[in-house]
Amino acid sequence: MIIFGTKGYLYQLAILTFVCGQCGNPAAHTLRKRVTKFTLFFVPLFPISTKYVTQCTFCGAEQKVAGEQAEQLQSQAAGGYGGQAQGQPQQQPYQS
Repeated sequence: MIIFGTKGYLYQLAILTFVCGQCGNPAAHTLRKRVTKFTLFFVPLFPISTKYVTQCTFCGAEQKVAGEQAEQLQSQAAGGYGGQAQGQPQQQPYQS
């Protein structure tokens, strides 16, 4: 008997401040990375998919971000331009 499946992880990469496209308010947005990993006997082995998302803290709207753009936003936050970088990504399992 072989037990396999997937498990999701959520990493918070940075907090940025810009105008929300949904509500139009200048608010903080969290930059998050969602990684889905293949598991064998409940041990995560390798990533299957990686997605980047920004979420408005005012209205809760999420917007997908390309990988290159996410890296650019993260470096912008680390440089102190419009955001605050997080020291270590926070690993939080999420339910999909």
